[in-house]
Amino acid sequence: MRCTNFHIPTMVYDPECDQAEFFALRCILVNGPVIVGAGPSGLAVGAGLKQQGVPFVILDRANCIASLWQNQTYDRLKLHLPKQFCQLPYFPFPPDFPEYPTKYQFISYLESYAKHFDINPKFNESVHSAKYDETCGLWRVRTVTTNGLMRGEVEYISRWLVVATGENAEKVVPEFEGLEEFGGRVMHACDYRSGEGYEGKHVLVVGCGNSGMEVSLDLCHHNASPSMVVRSSVHVLPREILRKSTFELAVSMMKWLPIKVVDKIMLVSARLVLGNVEKYGLKRPSMGPLQLKNTEGKTPVLDIGALQNIRSGKIKIVPGIKRFSRGRVEFVNGETLEIDSVILATGYCSNVPSWLKENEFFSTLGFPIAPFPNGWKGKAGIYAVGFTRRGLSGASLDAMRVAQDIGKIWKEETRHKKHSVAVALACHRRCKTHL
Repeated sequence: MRCTNFHIPTMVYDPECDQAEFFALRCILVNGPVIVGAGPSGLAVGAGLKQQGVPFVILDRANCIASLWQNQTYDRLKLHLPKQFCQLPYFPFPPDFPEYPTKYQFISYLESYAKHFDINPKFNESVHSAKYDETCGLWRVRTVTTNGLMRGEVEYISRWLVVATGENAEKVVPEFEGLEEFGGRVMHACDYRSGEGYEGKHVLVVGCGNSGMEVSLDLCHHNASPSMVVRSSVHVLPREILRKSTFELAVSMMKWLPIKVVDKIMLVSARLVLGNVEKYGLKRPSMGPLQLKNTEGKTPVLDIGALQNIRSGKIKIVPGIKRFSRGRVEFVNGETLEIDSVILATGYCSNVPSWLKENEFFSTLGFPIAPFPNGWKGKAGIYAVGFTRRGLSGASLDAMRVAQDIGKIWKEETRHKKHSVAVALACHRRCKTHL
């Protein structure tokens, strides 16, 4: 006999079951949605559901909320956009926060957010699979949970599944010829905290996005000698123009002007403020920064000081990598450079394809197939939050839509609660025979 727990929200325990098996093989029926991910996106959905009285479960593989921010970001990180574009729904930033909060201030804000809405995710639960069972008409979400020395599998069964793991769930680590022979320190930017310990070192930073630029700048502040690999074109914009956020200006102009016109204005303004960055090896893409962000998800670099160090030569721009050897790197142009360490600012990717067992709503790259603003809802009760490629403001917009949509359906179905619970229990028993 297989032991089963039902959560509606209470659980039923069969005393004849072996206790070890009971805790290792639990099944929980959730009278509301299962939300995968306890980052800003998952918290925002939870807050919207709380306001409507809808029960839910948030699952996260880490041991804290917003684990990417808490465990995988460098110390000097600040929000790239003004705080009004980064706050979550129904709960503004404290008025004494600066315009660009630090990562520690943002983490504090998220913790206050979770406390304010009484959101309590289930931590250390790694989702291994989520599949829609057509026999039941329910989602089956299987997790492996670790709590100290205890390890067990849990299956959550729910009418709705909200995917909130986001665009940056896993680090991207490219393969390079000879890297295993290099011999020096190699790390991804997610493991970099500060330039302490790099003083006097020659460091190769692979990647020229916002992370690559800021890591290089931080290394300069700690008297290291960074060389930054710029393999492809990149848009570099000033963070502010005439003391106004560049992003805020772009958003305002897009209310009245076509995106191509706004792009041209942004590029002319960037040229006036920053000068010709191409002479330093930073070639601009042919597509404008806003168009490129909307179509390919590539975020322009908002300069906070790295460009000045590039001009002065403190940050050296180098081309793509051909191969590594002992203590050296060879570039595609034939030049070589002696280096002590390598930091891979090579970005992140979605991990949804590794656990979500469906192919109609999400692409093989782990993003909703339908373009923004229509990628937040799929069929059979599946939703996505945090995949708009429009930062926290895009995630907040989708979170509100998802919470309102689920709340409306949930309220209608709870009018016939006794009937729906009976059906769900019966469905669960039938589904077990199909596992």
